[in-house]
Amino acid sequence: MITHLVGISLAPTSSIETGVAVREILSGDLIYVDKLFSMSDVQTFFDNYVSLKNSVICVSLPWDNTMLDGKWRVLSKPYQLIHSNANKFINKDNWMQRFSSRGCDLLLNLKNQSIDVSRFEVYLTRQKMNLYSNYKERSSADCKFLQSALKFEYGFTNLPNNMMPVAQLEAIVGVLLAEQKMKNNIRKIFEYKNLDVINL
Repeated sequence: MITHLVGISLAPTSSIETGVAVREILSGDLIYVDKLFSMSDVQTFFDNYVSLKNSVICVSLPWDNTMLDGKWRVLSKPYQLIHSNANKFINKDNWMQRFSSRGCDLLLNLKNQSIDVSRFEVYLTRQKMNLYSNYKERSSADCKFLQSALKFEYGFTNLPNNMMPVAQLEAIVGVLLAEQKMKNNIRKIFEYKNLDVINL
């Protein structure tokens, strides 16, 4: 029986914070919100999380932040149409790799233990849930918008008035997606490293 929903906003490196949020289904409250940094912190969270078998878990796909040089940086890899331009551009420094493989082994191990774990792309999910602002991504204005929308549109009334870290807010978005998965309101948009990437 599913009793908890878990959202994790996985960062591309350990120097950037990873957010984790756990919601109890019965009360509807967030019972745990925290920041993690290294993959060993994430592993420790799963090792000590007692409701692992009774949870739906959604973990974000971190962008591959590999620094590109020269014209490849100008081409801005997240916005290039890869498949239509693959024959025009040389895959120098693996610039076509959009997502980081950080945490894939850990999550695949959880899947092999019959844990309900899926991946999601934060910005696509925010768009589908009408949580996407016109502000620069992850700016203070964008964070304030997201926090206010989660508080007033999605009923997370126990969120504080002061600004929360963006990683924690994105983890709450993962919780909302996990809730939709539990209700079978999601679809698989693609597969990444043998794990389904889902969205509304």
